[in-house]
Amino acid sequence: MLSKTPLSVIIPVKNEARNLAACLASVAWADEVWVVDSHSTDQTPEIAQQHGAQVAQFSYHGGFPKKKNWALQQLPLKHEWVLLLDADERVTPELQTEIRAVLARPDAADGYYLNRKLIFLGRWIKHCGWYPSWNMRLFKHRLGRFERLDAEDVENAGDVEVHEHVVLQGRAAYLQHDLLHEDFKSVYHFVERHNRYSNWDARVYHNLAHGVTGAQNIGASFFGSPVERKRFIKRWWARLPFRPLLRFLWMYVIKRGFLDGRPGLLFCTLMTMHEAVISAKIYEQKLLSQSGKTNSQPMTRSQQSAIDQAKDGVA
Repeated sequence: MLSKTPLSVIIPVKNEARNLAACLASVAWADEVWVVDSHSTDQTPEIAQQHGAQVAQFSYHGGFPKKKNWALQQLPLKHEWVLLLDADERVTPELQTEIRAVLARPDAADGYYLNRKLIFLGRWIKHCGWYPSWNMRLFKHRLGRFERLDAEDVENAGDVEVHEHVVLQGRAAYLQHDLLHEDFKSVYHFVERHNRYSNWDARVYHNLAHGVTGAQNIGASFFGSPVERKRFIKRWWARLPFRPLLRFLWMYVIKRGFLDGRPGLLFCTLMTMHEAVISAKIYEQKLLSQSGKTNSQPMTRSQQSAIDQAKDGVA
């Protein structure tokens, strides 16, 4: 038996009973594992405890911080290094070996980008512009925090950072082996999740198109890191018309999503729908703004609460 690696793993969850066991099994070699729950109503906490993980409950009341930043700030982490995982991700044996080797090096960087390998409907989505997909997941926890994009309080967007990136105060490098991303939930949950994401995306598109930046975020540079280059492109993308059509052509034709077979076609179609929903929500907010609201951004929780209270008063 190999000794435990001096590493703290953080897994944010809510109702992830289908995915969590496989995720926890893949990090059994880590010395400390925290499952940060949002008061799940399924067997998520019990599964976490059965696998020896510590469970912390997070109650979100809107605004900043969301779950991952809260965990980095509040959990009594035992080790300097942290690995952030979603419940539908798995550390492969090859990646485990590489992480162990990196943490033992005296000249290690301060943080490492991991490349996610998406499995959708049983097939690796190798094309569609979805691979490589670099994310800062392994870093010295005192040196990394998730960016703030002035979208933390969007209604129904969830309590966890999903598309925000880690801002690292230090030197970054890249690991060679992939992080496996395979959701055991159904397409129904995929669509439901992306409906929530589209609220957040609509606000971010608005901010990018109008030059609004948060208090802390990654840079946007065509000649920078893959993440900085993606952010640069997204700033221009937010200003383009016909985005749903362009997204399908980009993913399925230019990025050769057709090589991923029927799962590739379905994935490109669903992501095109996601882009269309974002556009619809942006347009909806524009109409609401023209009818008397002070801005065209998606409503925050406080705005929605004020509207609900006003309705109650009229009733």
